[in-house]
Amino acid sequence: MLSTELLPPSAAWRHQGGRLGFEVAFFSAPNPPLRATGSTSAVEGGEAWAVDYEIELDPQWRVRRARISVRSTRGVRHRLLDADGEGHWLLDGARVAALDGCLDLDLESSAMTNAFPVHRKALPLGRQTSAPAAYVRAVDLEIERLEQLYQRLPDKGENQCFDYWSPAFDFRARLVYDSAGLVLDYPGIAVRVL
Repeated sequence: MLSTELLPPSAAWRHQGGRLGFEVAFFSAPNPPLRATGSTSAVEGGEAWAVDYEIELDPQWRVRRARISVRSTRGVRHRLLDADGEGHWLLDGARVAALDGCLDLDLESSAMTNAFPVHRKALPLGRQTSAPAAYVRAVDLEIERLEQLYQRLPDKGENQCFDYWSPAFDFRARLVYDSAGLVLDYPGIAVRVL
């Protein structure tokens, strides 16, 4: 597991590919609970939206609570996700059996949330792992299960590299992370600018 002591106070990403936008995140570490608070604003498919989030993680980098809101021309929507750290989730107070076994949260609007499984798993070189996540769509905050696979590759200088695969989207990419475990390069999705 990577140390929270390496986390910067803030980080930012510029979206690339199918959307124009920007994400900024702030971290409260090393004192538990770790909090990642941020926002993403973007234009995608001719629609503008802004997502705000506050995510609490336990010392093992398991998501315990997430407050998420979105603003768009469709209005404002809020979601509250609570997790027990053992793979059971509540969405706005109601149990969601489809998320059983998920320890991570993946916000469609965020490059930052890809840090969670990398920190939690601390994979040795060459190893592959499954990291199913509660996936939150940007425009409407609908939530579903997302199967994900990460494989640790040889480092690139001081940076860690992983092959990432999401079967549901038939999406593969080589992700590059800094020494703090934050994504630097997520091809076709985002690039770190701070």
